[in-house]
Amino acid sequence: MRITIIGGGISGLSLAFALLQKRHNIELRVFEGEGEVGGKIRTVKTEGFLCEASVNGFLNNRPETLTLASKLSLNPLKSNDNARKRLILSNNKLQLIPDNPKSFFTSGFLSISGRLRVLLELLMPKGSADDESLESFGIRRVGREFFEKLLDPLASGIYAGDPSKMSIRSCFGKVFDIEKKYGSLIRGFIAMSKEAKKTGKRASAGPSGVLYSFAEGMISLISALKNNLGERIITGKQLISVEKRPNLYELFFQDGTVYESDIVIFAIPANNLATIISNMDKTIAKILETITYPPVTVVATGLAKNKIGQDMNSFGFLIPSTENRNTLGTLFDSSIFSNRAPSGKVLLRTFVGGARKPELAMLDDDKIVNMVMKELSDILKITSDPDFVRIFRWPKAIPQYLIGHHRKLQQLDEQLQNHKGLYLTGNAYRGVSVNDCIANNLLLAEKVVMDMVL
Repeated sequence: MRITIIGGGISGLSLAFALLQKRHNIELRVFEGEGEVGGKIRTVKTEGFLCEASVNGFLNNRPETLTLASKLSLNPLKSNDNARKRLILSNNKLQLIPDNPKSFFTSGFLSISGRLRVLLELLMPKGSADDESLESFGIRRVGREFFEKLLDPLASGIYAGDPSKMSIRSCFGKVFDIEKKYGSLIRGFIAMSKEAKKTGKRASAGPSGVLYSFAEGMISLISALKNNLGERIITGKQLISVEKRPNLYELFFQDGTVYESDIVIFAIPANNLATIISNMDKTIAKILETITYPPVTVVATGLAKNKIGQDMNSFGFLIPSTENRNTLGTLFDSSIFSNRAPSGKVLLRTFVGGARKPELAMLDDDKIVNMVMKELSDILKITSDPDFVRIFRWPKAIPQYLIGHHRKLQQLDEQLQNHKGLYLTGNAYRGVSVNDCIANNLLLAEKVVMDMVL
């Protein structure tokens, strides 16, 4: 049985590893169009700075990534305790996000009227729609101030998305389910907390846990998977189309070669797959074309610590759209993990663009650096130019789960029933994080192996 995985990012590599753990003797190949595997996970070490091009870690709130790291003999690096402090820019000042209900209602993070409106959530009627935007859901349940100050920047921080279009059901499914089950988020959290005390498991409706990475950055995970898979990985092979034949698939590559495979698993961005699969199944292609990817540019800057007037002992800050800034937020990478910057220096990574202001991500290097430094200097009280700058551009960054995304997945699942041995995976479907990709591929590996024997 020949299995071919198209795409050598974290999804393709972790799936290949999971399949070989279940069936070590299968004939498996991973084709990657670029010259190197890893997708958007890249780590650059230069001038004493260790920079991540995109994701800088993973949370320990799910066991799958830590388990994978253990199987690969990797030692995860825990983030510093000060990384648990997270900031929001509010009225041009950085404000600590409260980390528990008591401090939330006593800290002044929200106005008195904003806090009262959150309490009124208990009386709000349960929504009846099968999906709605994050903005609509947030304002309906907890009020405009809570939405604008916390949920809006959270949408930018995780998805670089537009909350007026993002699906609450697909982006924050646990929150959506809590309202459906309990009729109130507050009642749901109280019930979950009581259950957590009984079971000893922490209750959470959103991203939680401690952030981890590796001493040499997230590329360590990619390198370990690459070494494990060895010659099964073939790079520089750009797939241009796929055709279905009786009992197999033909894969046509840009260099003119053609491969046959019994099972094909696509682990590439949805927009790329839409082009490749259009001749074989126009319905699937049309669905995939509706999954959009706004551009995001990451600007890494290294500065002398004594040239920054702001306390840097935190994770970083997000910026609500009501602040009318040009950047989405900034992570204090050298405060989050050790060895990210030389002694006496700090490493910042600022995010620009996304669905909110995609055009800014496409500015040329000088303009985008000047824009970033102008905002950072104002917010962090920086008194010098950066000693180090590195720009990472992602013309198509994070897939957007828009209202009705769950219906697209249902349509895809139905259409795939017509193509035995064809599977889709990756962050375009059921979760954008590294944790999501790895966990989803463990489930997919089980399904593929089960289908092989049917």
